[in-house]
Amino acid sequence: MSHSLAFPMYAVNRADTEALRQAVRGLLLARGVPAGASSVPDLLAHWQERDLILSQTCGYPLVTRLLDVQVVGCFHYTAPGCEGIHYRSFLVVREEDKHRTLADFRGRRAVCNSPDSQSGYNVLRKKISPAAVEGFFSSVAFSGSHRQSLAAIRRGESDIAAVDCVTFALLQRHEPALLAGLAVIDRTPLTPGLPLITSRQTSPEMLHAIRDALRTLVSAPEFRETCSATLIAGFSEVTRQSYSQLLD
Repeated sequence: MSHSLAFPMYAVNRADTEALRQAVRGLLLARGVPAGASSVPDLLAHWQERDLILSQTCGYPLVTRLLDVQVVGCFHYTAPGCEGIHYRSFLVVREEDKHRTLADFRGRRAVCNSPDSQSGYNVLRKKISPAAVEGFFSSVAFSGSHRQSLAAIRRGESDIAAVDCVTFALLQRHEPALLAGLAVIDRTPLTPGLPLITSRQTSPEMLHAIRDALRTLVSAPEFRETCSATLIAGFSEVTRQSYSQLLD
């Protein structure tokens, strides 16, 4: 068994993400929790691994498809738009459209990272109407990632996207050229951030050890640089119930 440990969601800078994984792995091993690497070729399959020790998913798949996993908690991020465990999305357009509102994009082209994304798709459903995204926009394309959605807007293939504010901040730091010529015209309401999860097979004792490791990660001075690089400022235990609002 591989006892998978991965942080696939905010891997804008691979070196920083791997440093985070190694720091958490060391903290887990020190508490007797086995933790190995995961290549994560398929996110949904990875999140459903029987021996999953720790990963990060999106809130919408959590409440719609990952009904058996246990929720460990949620990181706090320092990115603009975050408050405690909560985050939001930015509505991003080309600079030439920066004075427009969402209503002005009726009949224009939207791009989303994935149809099961809270930050890229479900927030648009909630902001417009649960059943009217496709009817509001002339087309809705799915790019595969927030990065690719932004690239599609810059190329003129799409006109607007909802982008996770943490991803946006990491891209500002590591790939500012990707954001050149783009503008934020609105912000969506706060929702609970990306949940940290573990397999339903993880014992209560091991779950306690995982949470203890993450509390140490965000509080011990030796991990300050790693957390700063990944915009992590804290950790809180949360329950699955915290994410039920995403279905409203």
